[in-house]
Amino acid sequence: MEKPNRYENLARQVSAIGAVKRGMARALPVDCPSGSAVVLALLNHHGGMRMSRVSELMAVDMSVSSRHVANTVEHGWVERLPDPEDKRSRILRLTPAGHDMLAELDRRVTETLARNLADWSDEDVDLLTALLARLRGSFGDCRAHHA
Repeated sequence: MEKPNRYENLARQVSAIGAVKRGMARALPVDCPSGSAVVLALLNHHGGMRMSRVSELMAVDMSVSSRHVANTVEHGWVERLPDPEDKRSRILRLTPAGHDMLAELDRRVTETLARNLADWSDEDVDLLTALLARLRGSFGDCRAHHA
């Protein structure tokens, strides 16, 4: 049998990252599933934005992002404000409670990583961090490649 090339092995490992993501999602509060957490993180990173921009950044259909946004609004983590440029539109913005939830999410994810990687050396964690950042950078904006 022919030995798989390095990219085949890499493809298998990248596919297996789904298990890591599921494990980290289990650390999230029940009322803040991963889609809602992504909305909070995007608003924190990019500032207030329209729903269409949230959908674009999440790379999902508007119906999917709407459900996640509705959950964040329902819990008081995000508010919908009139768009000064177009009164028919709304701008989504994090509330103080949203910032608090983000801090809680960060704490939980960090604790989960620390617990699961406790037997890793600092050097190995640093190396993985650097290599994952490099891998992500090698792909750039994936959505641009599909256009």
